Amino acid sequence: MIYDHYDNLTARLRVAGDYAWPLALRLILCWEFWEAGITKFRGENWFADIPWADWQKGFPWPFDLLGPDLNWLAATWSEMVFAVLLGVGLLTRFAAVSLLLITGVATAAVHWPAQWGSFAQLWQGYVITADGAGNYKLPLLFAVMLLPLIFHGGGKLSLDHALLKLTGRDVALTDRFGDGIAAGLLFAVLGLATFFVEPAWGIGCFVIAVLAGLTPRLRH
Repeated sequence: MIYDHYDNLTARLRVAGDYAWPLALRLILCWEFWEAGITKFRGENWFADIPWADWQKGFPWPFDLLGPDLNWLAATWSEMVFAVLLGVGLLTRFAAVSLLLITGVATAAVHWPAQWGSFAQLWQGYVITADGAGNYKLPLLFAVMLLPLIFHGGGKLSLDHALLKLTGRDVALTDRFGDGIAAGLLFAVLGLATFFVEPAWGIGCFVIAVLAGLTPRLRH
């Protein structure tokens, strides 16, 4: 009897969660990235104050080739546009992936330690304020918050969901395919999240993604 009540409770919480958690994540991330973008839009291009040698050392390829002005423009409008898309839940996965890439580039350029020799040393950079060992805590939290939106979408209170219902394709929301391609997609997303920060990690994830997606035994 107790188990029945618990199962009924959790079943209702899952339904409520389909509305609540995606909207909460979208709104808080929308605000954070919009604030970052609008601050750049209204402020001075501090990218231009970075010496060219430091710029090429800090920004990952190919962004180190674009120059401060173009990167400032791209970062400003990308953060604002994709923030709005997240806020209304339109093209949610595309917007979340784009912001994940932006977060990875920003982490590599500004927040990641220039050198680290052990995971204990790397962990010292898990802080909000810089202390000489990096300060990647905030972008890491943003990246983790973007992942559910990439894998699960914008939820029921989103324009994506409304468009699916309008076109009669909302039944596709219940489809689940757990195979090698699903595993490949998981590692591909992790590769996108880590490639600019630590290229070896990203390449490793991409290799696993390809192997998982192409292995015949896993594609069932």
